[in-house]
Amino acid sequence: MCGICGELRLDGNASGPDTIESMLRALRRRGPDHEGSYFSAALGLGHRRLAVIDLSEQANQPMVDAAAGTVIVFNGTIYNYPQLRRQLIGLGHTFRSTGDTEVILKAYAQWGRSSVSKLSGMFAFAIWDAGRQELFLARDRLGIKPLYYTQGKEFFRFASTSQALLGAGGVDTELDRAGLHHFLSLHGVVPAPGTILQGLKKLPPGHTMRVQAAGNSMVERYWQLNADRVDADKGEQEWQHDIQAALQLAVERRLRIADVPVGVLLSGGLDSSLLVGLLNQAGVREIQTYSAGFEDQPEERGNEFEYSDAVAGHFATRHHKFYIDNRKVLARLPEAVEHMTEPMVGQDAIAFYLLAEQVSQHVSVVQSGQGADEVFGGYFWYPRMQAESSFGVESFARHYFDRSHAEMQDTLHQDLVSDDFTSDSVRQLLHEANTDDFIRAVLHMDVTTLMVDDPVKRVDNMTMAHGLEARVPFLDHELVELAMQLPVRYKLAHGGKHILKNIARGLLPSKVIDREKGYFPVPALKYVRSEFMEFMRGILHSDACMQRGLFQRRYVDTLLANPERYLTPLKGSKLWHLALLEFWLQRNVDRCLAS
Repeated sequence: MCGICGELRLDGNASGPDTIESMLRALRRRGPDHEGSYFSAALGLGHRRLAVIDLSEQANQPMVDAAAGTVIVFNGTIYNYPQLRRQLIGLGHTFRSTGDTEVILKAYAQWGRSSVSKLSGMFAFAIWDAGRQELFLARDRLGIKPLYYTQGKEFFRFASTSQALLGAGGVDTELDRAGLHHFLSLHGVVPAPGTILQGLKKLPPGHTMRVQAAGNSMVERYWQLNADRVDADKGEQEWQHDIQAALQLAVERRLRIADVPVGVLLSGGLDSSLLVGLLNQAGVREIQTYSAGFEDQPEERGNEFEYSDAVAGHFATRHHKFYIDNRKVLARLPEAVEHMTEPMVGQDAIAFYLLAEQVSQHVSVVQSGQGADEVFGGYFWYPRMQAESSFGVESFARHYFDRSHAEMQDTLHQDLVSDDFTSDSVRQLLHEANTDDFIRAVLHMDVTTLMVDDPVKRVDNMTMAHGLEARVPFLDHELVELAMQLPVRYKLAHGGKHILKNIARGLLPSKVIDREKGYFPVPALKYVRSEFMEFMRGILHSDACMQRGLFQRRYVDTLLANPERYLTPLKGSKLWHLALLEFWLQRNVDRCLAS
């Protein structure tokens, strides 16, 4: 797990060390174990390493294959690399390292661009092919690993974070109207390739990109999730057996493929508890587990220790529990925002940031339960959508959109609002699912798009800010493909995640299985009061906010007057959305422009 960056000059100049060094400084916390760079004429590559597989110097990057004329920078983990390595040795390739990076290089030498389809895991990488004079970039199927880029007449640059690109300069930081519309409608999600900045893009999940020395570029899809295939011939017991086998394999792969200990982020919910149970079932003992809790509000508890303690006790894990009060949350919030590659309104971003800091002092790899709710239908709004009588944007929007287009016109400065970009995108995404079953189309959109730029991105950003690699077994692409064929009734029954609950019976304590679904709560960011209220008021009344003129002041004043009255359909604070967006711009974009 690492941070990667690179530059390809398109103006005839050589790539110099200043740009790469600038980007590497921003990536240092993603890879504390080694820094490397590579330069060849117009090309510069940089890498920060978190050593997890093959801890030797032979696995340092950038990694060069002189015979093939290629060099790679890679972020992620390839879980099937031992099998690919054996296959490539059988085809005549030799290796000097024992890790997964060199396997990607040799696979590219053997199979070219199609090699990406053979990789199973989470990854973002770039390979310079000197023979073709071409930069080849790829991102994993479900977007677990980030890959941002910016392109102008003079250069093409890429990096694991937006901060690295912004720090290097040359990014068009004009606000993007479509990006803002999506951000304020879909609780922070801007579907790839867009962002809220016009000059900052991200490679979509399941896609590759080629950039030639002359500046021509091409983005291609290499993987597509099918929602139109429903295997209705299998009964529930057979489905349960197949899902459990696929999940068990995913969990074990993410345990075995590491040369360092692997822990579990244990929230106390079904998903993370099931990971602990399956690891125990695989024979792992004294599993390292980690939980965090926050201050309560009258309306909501700030921890789920009752349930995480029950799981830890049941499996005799080596459990670590952290309680974080509101003063620390507020004091550390600016740091967390500075490590968000894009603004993230989910209240649990700061929770993951503070938890990851503690966990990174014990282990450098953890398993986490992200993705289970989207893949197996665990959210409360899915049954509400299923009850809708029509297939369309309106049936989705009334249960999900944070703001209607009409409210958007009251929220943003009039020059920043034109088309209803979000409805247009959702309409297209529902169509791309290629199914006439509305809820299947919604689940497909969630897994392929909305999840990527909300919980998945949040976990990567907040854990890698402390050099902690988070692995997500529920997003094993083979498991996801299998689950997409699962009849919806086996997902949504009994409050959601029906089939996972059945798998858990007899394995987990009943109180964990049958409880009402919980979240990773930081109630102070939902019920905005006292010092949190003053913090947000200060941001939205700051000179920077006033000069930017992003929001209509009447709307801001309305939210400030009674923030708890204005919650989204998913129970998020509309005031926090505005404050977080403005604060992210101040801490990331404004700072880079001023430096």
